[in-house]
Amino acid sequence: MYVNAQNTFTELLGMGVIPIVNENDTVAVSEIKFGDNDTLSAITAGMVHADYLFLMTDVDCLYDKNPRKFPEAVPIRVVEEIQQLEADVTSKGSALGTGGMSTKIDAARLGTAAGVTTIITSSSKPGNVAQIVKALQKQRLAAEADFAAMKLHASETSNQMHTPSYAVTKVQDHPDRPAGDAELDSQEPPTQPPITPHMKEMLTRQINNTDPADCPLHTCFLPEPNPIRSRDFWIQAGLKPHGTVYIDEGAHRALIDKAGLLPSGIIAIKGKFHQQEAVRIAVVKGTTNLEEFSHFVDDAEDKLAGLGTKHRSKISDGLATGNRSGARTPPTPPEVREVGRALVNYSAPQISRIKGLKSAEILGALGYSDSEYVAQRENISLFPDGKGATDGHME
Repeated sequence: MYVNAQNTFTELLGMGVIPIVNENDTVAVSEIKFGDNDTLSAITAGMVHADYLFLMTDVDCLYDKNPRKFPEAVPIRVVEEIQQLEADVTSKGSALGTGGMSTKIDAARLGTAAGVTTIITSSSKPGNVAQIVKALQKQRLAAEADFAAMKLHASETSNQMHTPSYAVTKVQDHPDRPAGDAELDSQEPPTQPPITPHMKEMLTRQINNTDPADCPLHTCFLPEPNPIRSRDFWIQAGLKPHGTVYIDEGAHRALIDKAGLLPSGIIAIKGKFHQQEAVRIAVVKGTTNLEEFSHFVDDAEDKLAGLGTKHRSKISDGLATGNRSGARTPPTPPEVREVGRALVNYSAPQISRIKGLKSAEILGALGYSDSEYVAQRENISLFPDGKGATDGHME
């Protein structure tokens, strides 16, 4: 589905056609429903490797406080690290939209993870878009010049000082990403090279130092240095998770080391899903005891499903210390954190029967063995920073 949509956009753009993408609540089905057009626009921007994504709203930009209540509110002109953002998001959006400011920040998180520079600005002056793009391009050129000067100075002062390379690299060739589906991995990289951490610092400085009179007010979210490649983006953002597989810390380390997910590392599961359907992968810290964690799994699942894209901090503080039947449980709940998404080789009932077992025991438990892995490594997509989701589906 993702590849078909991507190919459609490629053909339309190649013919000079500008596609208009809109989610119609009367015809959308739950499996492909995203819930708001902000999220849909971010997924589309990542799909076509857009340079810029504009999220139009009823205010000029993000503020540290609600400007309608606090006249002293300070505009936030640039966001370098979106997980550290502290802004007022109480704006509920206009009557013409399907999402408020919080959904726009969620969409910005999704867009920047795919390498797209994302801008929030007012929809009342659409002509500002061209001015903002022109200003951003000028600021980027200035930042690149500063970066080149820094590299030249570093090479002149010390041959041993290491400075990061600013070479244009295909996103799908990033060394931290496993090989996957050939068609998904063959897509072209963005037209702009990925931004480096040093470049983000310099671009942030350029934006903050720009005279407000020279550019319409807006908030610019800078893209991630290592954008998610097409297959990872599809697994993370394009598929609705049907449940959660809870794993121990050892299994999580194995996934980071590019191994597949074995049944021995699974502590619990929640949800109803079939083979080759998407699930959340959540790591449990503080316990590997199946009976102990069973007291918390319902509350953990409610938190994961309810938080949507906001999984960037641990959720243990919100877990109940007693289960729903009132039985006594350990006083300290474990830390549970979603770390990725996966397409599974077995259904929920099958994984329930083989969790905690060695791969050699799958045959005895099920009567057959389709794979030694619950999920192959190429069908597992971990979040870039290991802290939060780029969830295209708003639960």
